[in-house]
Amino acid sequence: MELSPCVTDADYEAWRSVRIAVLPYERCESVEELRARESSDRLMLVAREGDTVVGSGMADRGESADSGAAAPRVLPDHRRRGIGEGILRALADHCTSLGLPRLRAKVDDDESLAFARRFGFVEVDREVELTRSVAGAPSSPALPEGVEVVTSAERPGLWEASYDRFGREAVAGFAVDTPLDVTPERWATTWRGDPMFLAVHDGEVIGCAGLLLDTDEPTRAENALTAVRGDWRGRGIAVHLKLRALEWAAAHDVDEVYTWTQDGNVAMRTLNERLGYTTSRTSITVSRGLPLT
Repeated sequence: MELSPCVTDADYEAWRSVRIAVLPYERCESVEELRARESSDRLMLVAREGDTVVGSGMADRGESADSGAAAPRVLPDHRRRGIGEGILRALADHCTSLGLPRLRAKVDDDESLAFARRFGFVEVDREVELTRSVAGAPSSPALPEGVEVVTSAERPGLWEASYDRFGREAVAGFAVDTPLDVTPERWATTWRGDPMFLAVHDGEVIGCAGLLLDTDEPTRAENALTAVRGDWRGRGIAVHLKLRALEWAAAHDVDEVYTWTQDGNVAMRTLNERLGYTTSRTSITVSRGLPLT
């Protein structure tokens, strides 16, 4: 087996082919999106045996404080031959070189969980995926007086400017085992949907909801962050924004929308279920200390 970093567009397409095969139910970032996230902290690997792609890997600084994020993946026909271990060790060594004390990963099935446990990972958190058909969504309810909804594209710079007051609060409210550490740069890029609907009052963002379109499966989209500032909650803003996103999806030939919610975020799970979302699967977050011995 040979591990090589992604350099060319062909390398990134090979990486994507593994990601799509292993996680066919989730959108995969395009080559353009992946290239936009290139940095010295981020390692993207493709595993090959001769000319055959057999697996892939990604490691980076995670959004959980003092943690690295790793995603080793092996195509089903090539598992149980040590390929996954080779990829995992390369990713763990990279995160160790960044001075990170812990490594986190996500597993979606029993086989992957058993693999993680072999290397000392333990479960620390869970996320639940909820899915909704776009058809039959009700109309958006009225907004509180003085609140308007715009998209981030209509107001350039507004999303970026919302980080200090709105973004920090939204990120701090996640029901996770370790606080998130989201930089302004990540907030401005990977945390913004397209479209991203923003509820605005007196020029400030007080709520958001959006979509991440799936370029490989155009009839499907993932919900981007849904959040409302604490002093504006309980006034129907989250419902309005999520329904605006569903209305947009219906008008742009999207049939199905899915969202990931922390298992402990009862308020958001309840909201999603009220809007007709149903649970489709669970993802487990595992963690262990570095270095990997």
